[in-house]
Amino acid sequence: MTYTVYGAAGSGSVPVEAALTLIGAPFEVVEAVTWQDEAERDKVAPVNPMRQIPVLVTPEGETLTESAAILIWLAEQHPEAALAPEPGDPRRGQFMRWMTFVPASIYSMFWVRDDPARLGGDDPAAQARIKERTAGRIADCWAAMESQITPDRFLLGEELTVLDLYVAVASRWTPRRKRFAEVAPRMHAVVERVDALPELEAFWAERFPG
Repeated sequence: MTYTVYGAAGSGSVPVEAALTLIGAPFEVVEAVTWQDEAERDKVAPVNPMRQIPVLVTPEGETLTESAAILIWLAEQHPEAALAPEPGDPRRGQFMRWMTFVPASIYSMFWVRDDPARLGGDDPAAQARIKERTAGRIADCWAAMESQITPDRFLLGEELTVLDLYVAVASRWTPRRKRFAEVAPRMHAVVERVDALPELEAFWAERFPG
């Protein structure tokens, strides 16, 4: 039974693909670089009317969208992989908090950054301000998370969770890892550990090189 992921290298599908890799579940990727052109977005339209990635189609044919929801769902469907604190675990509240914070406060900024004309119109100066201010907002959000979390080997303790995969990918986007390291040095140390996981070494090289 195979999962299908609609996604692209360097995109929000990468933490989903990383989770499936660690779980050991077979999956295939339908490459859809949705920020590139209409033809790429049309690839996703049959499974997501928003024409956005990631999308997960389960072996049973159910469709899931929204990266955080997919990651939480996968962790719950595959408890043997131990990629999320279970209900009742003392870490569960903070896990849910930050799994919601990343898409709501950080990931959402990229809808604006990817096409600043959506809010800035055709004015180049307005578009430049949007790019500058969204980059600053993202850095501020990482700093806020850093100030309220106490990482160990991983973000929530000694055990890897899908939150670590999520942050390891999102921190590579604007304003990039250099700025992330400045505003969130303890979390930066964690994502470097995630980058170095032997079981994901080949995966990172293929799906998020550089």
